[in-house]
Amino acid sequence: MANQFISRMLRAAKLDVSLFEEVEADRGATAQALLVVVLSSLAAGIGAMGKIEGFGPFGVIIATIAALVGWVVWAMLTYFIGTKIIPGPDTKADLGELLRTTGFSSAPGIIRVLGFIPFLGWLALLTSAVWMLIAMVIAVRQALDYKSTGRAVGVCLLGWIFSLVLSWIVSGAPLSGPIH
Repeated sequence: MANQFISRMLRAAKLDVSLFEEVEADRGATAQALLVVVLSSLAAGIGAMGKIEGFGPFGVIIATIAALVGWVVWAMLTYFIGTKIIPGPDTKADLGELLRTTGFSSAPGIIRVLGFIPFLGWLALLTSAVWMLIAMVIAVRQALDYKSTGRAVGVCLLGWIFSLVLSWIVSGAPLSGPIH
């Protein structure tokens, strides 16, 4: 089981399209997707320690919880936008499929653990952000059965914008979007 999980994370990080199809269909992979989000969030929290004033172990826990909530909210928004507002002709999906595929799209975020390293940290954060975004687009394209990558980019972009607005409404200040 651990070998399968590690293999899936590596395949997700390699942007293996077949992995996203595999976890989309595997209802048992939801817990694994959750664990990927937790590990990626913990890596981000550890990488941020020392960079943000007062960001210690408690901050890592808060950041992890926020990342989990952000993941679920973004997946729900993506599901609604992708299935109700701009579905493709072959779109058939449920929320669990989006949770699983988008959860695994967080796998590249593990490198955020390097964020605390001077002169290398910013590169790790930038690289992981771009890498995770590409993985998210692939995850959405596969989960929503889109033929067009452009449609998946549009759904991800709209979901991100709605997440920012929701974050602003809830917190009173805009955030950078879901951290998963």
